[in-house]
Amino acid sequence: MPAIETSFATLGLWAVIGYLLGSIPFGMVLSRLMKLGDLRQIGSGNIGATNVLRTGNKAAAALTLLLDGGKGALAVIAGRMIVGEDAAQIAALFAFLGHCFPVWLNFKGGKGVATFLGIMLALAWPAGIACCLTWLATAVISRISSLSALVAAGSSTAWLLILDHGTAFFLGVALTILVYLRHSANIARLRAGTEPKIGQK
Repeated sequence: MPAIETSFATLGLWAVIGYLLGSIPFGMVLSRLMKLGDLRQIGSGNIGATNVLRTGNKAAAALTLLLDGGKGALAVIAGRMIVGEDAAQIAALFAFLGHCFPVWLNFKGGKGVATFLGIMLALAWPAGIACCLTWLATAVISRISSLSALVAAGSSTAWLLILDHGTAFFLGVALTILVYLRHSANIARLRAGTEPKIGQK
């Protein structure tokens, strides 16, 4: 982890900024603007890009993916540019928590995959690209979004170490644990062979 060189008050402020950025429910916003219905009543009920895709609107799903990833990346970049690496990692963690547990939706948010990938790309772009490629390769082979997310998250700490970004290792571990916890129901369905595939309504 990076050296803690910033005051706890400032780090606390960046935790709040990260959380507020992460808590913007872009999937819900886009679905309402495009009149796609209530995401909570569609498919898995999740607010992320995979469930937006189940509405049949690929453009909305792509925008959700980009915006959910972008808010995680923005938290890292802003924290790094304005304060330093310690603030960037705090903002990243809380942006992820904000996406998963947004106060605006009674703390019932998404599973954080796009936000996780956005964070990884901004935090250490070589490791982020490796995670994205891992997700893509798994998706092409399995056509199961949740499995792709689990494999990408599970490989992230290895990529951070292999590509010489060890200062982000503990953040990578924390985010991976959270991704797996958020996918506990998916893991159960994967074991049962009932997990839906990408694009399945």
